[in-house]
Amino acid sequence: MAWPLSLFSGGDAARSADSESGSDRDLEQQSEVPSSAVTELLRHFEAPGLALPPSARVGDPKLKQRESQPLRLWQLWRYGAFAALKASELVTALLSYHIRGPPKKSWGIEMTLLSCIMRDISRHSQLADIAMIRMLMGISGLVPVPSDAVVTPVTFRVPKRALRGILAEFDAQEDGTRELSGEWVVGRRTWQRLQREWQHTKKLKLKLGQDTTAAESVAQPKRKERVILYLHGGAYYLSSPATHRLITIPLSKHLDARLFALDYRLAPETRFPGPLHDAVSAYFRLVDDLHISPENIILSGDSAGGGLALALMMYLRDNGYPLPGGGILMSPWVDLTMSCDSWDSNAKYDVVPMPQPGDHLNPVACYLGEDMEKYLTHPYASPLFGDLKGLPPLLVQGGDAEVLRDEITLLAHKATLAGVKVRHELYEDAIHVFQTFPFLDQARQAFLSAREFVRELLAEREGTEKPLGLQLSAEEHLENEIDTESTRVVRGDGTDSSAKKTDIPFKTSKNGHYGHT
Repeated sequence: MAWPLSLFSGGDAARSADSESGSDRDLEQQSEVPSSAVTELLRHFEAPGLALPPSARVGDPKLKQRESQPLRLWQLWRYGAFAALKASELVTALLSYHIRGPPKKSWGIEMTLLSCIMRDISRHSQLADIAMIRMLMGISGLVPVPSDAVVTPVTFRVPKRALRGILAEFDAQEDGTRELSGEWVVGRRTWQRLQREWQHTKKLKLKLGQDTTAAESVAQPKRKERVILYLHGGAYYLSSPATHRLITIPLSKHLDARLFALDYRLAPETRFPGPLHDAVSAYFRLVDDLHISPENIILSGDSAGGGLALALMMYLRDNGYPLPGGGILMSPWVDLTMSCDSWDSNAKYDVVPMPQPGDHLNPVACYLGEDMEKYLTHPYASPLFGDLKGLPPLLVQGGDAEVLRDEITLLAHKATLAGVKVRHELYEDAIHVFQTFPFLDQARQAFLSAREFVRELLAEREGTEKPLGLQLSAEEHLENEIDTESTRVVRGDGTDSSAKKTDIPFKTSKNGHYGHT
């Protein structure tokens, strides 16, 4: 089967296509690929349970995953051999960069070397296990920048919520003792604004004699607040909210919104649909426990977290629950069968290695376990196989040098055909989750585009609906969670700062707007 999606590559540094309908005309405007070719490609992703696409790279779903084997003392030479191999490759890449130019025309030396380091890394999986990789992923703080946000860790219990559908069985097992954690991330200027508004509300309540109804009517903000629920990537078995602050901090800042990053359970300790259960629990905690209106919530995630955010929307729709106001998906992993051509065509550029069938570090096997054959094309595991009708507006961002490029593009087209309002952006020369790298112009543009997307989305809805701020009860819950003794200031790279939250002033000018501090 031909996969002519390489035609999508090239063009401007950032290209987007907004569509409100699913007409063939819209598709032809978005891409050089004829709509008939796209329709043929999507035929293999029409519904779960069908035969795997002919170019699926997942291997035999029945293949048993190998266990990690620790290296013996006499095998430690393999680390030296690997280091020597990568050193020679880095020298070659460095010379080639200065003689022939970068592999991609817009790449600097940083991206060239990073791509070289990650190339073919999966072939050396015997040198590491999940614990080692998680430890390495936790190392941060390499780019010192000024204090830029406050972070508040939160732990909460997971009660029974009478969940329906695939999660009913898992929900029934909850007894209220299991705990989940995460962290609130608030950009510096948003924190300044919130401090002023919270103090104003407290003074108002005292003036009105604790009359909550009167305070609600007077204190209701004119602007529409957003709260972001963020699900981090990491192939379902790596990373945490702390490792993803290079995304969550600028996202919170650009959207001027409070962001909750969930630390959902990871594979292989927790298989599918365990992470989805955690995401649903976090969503209902925002809605039911903190009294945040669903339309005020923006779901966001990168890579596996982007796929999980999309699966969360699909679960809510399928079971009749209120949907969030929109979604921001960064390089979402939506096809666990790895069927698209860009897995091969972009392998020499991207930092995502090709998973090896049966390997102990294969993320698909870790996530689905022995139920791989059963769940491989399940829409909550591989959302590209699902029905996308009725979902809220989506911003879908990808890089044209990443291995997921083609499945991301197919997702955007399939959602458009389903009548979803989609803004699809393909960034030239960008790799997987390029938003993580603050030295890239594409990363800065992506966050600016996210701000524009939310502003346009809200402006459109506010044209027919009255703007809604958060209710006073929601604001009180959020204040009690975010402004605590455990709140700490972090730098823009996500590492702790020596500053305290009291060191961030919140003075205003005569017109009531915040000044620079």
